[in-house]
Amino acid sequence: MLFITTKRTYEQLDGFQVFSVNISLIKIIRKNKMKIKIKKLNNVIIFLSMMALAISTPVLAKGPLWKVTKGDDHLYIGGTVHVLGKDDYPLPPAFEKTYKDSQHLVLETDLQALQAPALQMELLTLMSYQDGTTLEDHIRPQTYAALEKSLSASGIPMLAVKNFKPSMIATMLTVVELKKMGIAGEGVDQFYTNKAIQDKKTLGKLETVAQQIAFLTSMGAEDPDEFILYTLRDIKQLPKMFKDLKAAWRKGDNNKLAELAIEPLKAFPDTYQTLIVKRNKAWVPQIEAMLRTKEIEMILVGALHLAGDESVLNKLKALGYEIEQL
Repeated sequence: MLFITTKRTYEQLDGFQVFSVNISLIKIIRKNKMKIKIKKLNNVIIFLSMMALAISTPVLAKGPLWKVTKGDDHLYIGGTVHVLGKDDYPLPPAFEKTYKDSQHLVLETDLQALQAPALQMELLTLMSYQDGTTLEDHIRPQTYAALEKSLSASGIPMLAVKNFKPSMIATMLTVVELKKMGIAGEGVDQFYTNKAIQDKKTLGKLETVAQQIAFLTSMGAEDPDEFILYTLRDIKQLPKMFKDLKAAWRKGDNNKLAELAIEPLKAFPDTYQTLIVKRNKAWVPQIEAMLRTKEIEMILVGALHLAGDESVLNKLKALGYEIEQL
């Protein structure tokens, strides 16, 4: 998910497959006749946020890929965006080079399992209140009124979404805006998953689908009211912020990504720890183990996991691994 400068940015850059999952969730909502008339709502998270403008990349420019080496062993780690527009392809050249040099593709989780209809129905349930309360019981009247106005402007009746938790509401609002911007295509993760399946490369994951769902449904839990307000404020800035974030991502400019997204996310300490820090820490031992295998791995994670002081790359560097941007 999800996090514009903080939350919606994370939905798109972090690591959750928030957008692709919620595209399917929205379809499920329609099929179940929940009367959500969202004309332009058929795509989507993140952790992640990137632009609809194509960015030309010089041939010699570095991209969002890094080679991790220790002795004779190496693997590749790439930062991804989970939803892109058609103008974002081709991807930075380093992606294809590292893909060709690797035998094993590792993602945050199993994308195919995550997109299974039964699991998406489970996710929809988990992202809805089941205790008899509705969103109105968890946020202030002023916030509820502002949200209702925003949803109405996008053709979404409040009645249809009143049982949703803030994480689902924020995702839905982001979906609408991205669709307006023409951002509706598959992201880096799905692109290379499809390619790996076609090329018969093996697939791996850093965490289970259950873990991803737990992380996703926790968004906004620490302060539902502020979560909604922040989303409503930042949705207005999405086009410019998306452009800035994607420009930084394509160049592999982790310092800029940290400035734009990681630092603001720290204003929500529980969310930052849960979605970034703890997951990064859990992934590093797995990456170390992969370095000791015969195969060369290409690991793809949300771009924000590679930015900031607590990034995966910084943790590996502190352990003595050589990090080279490609």
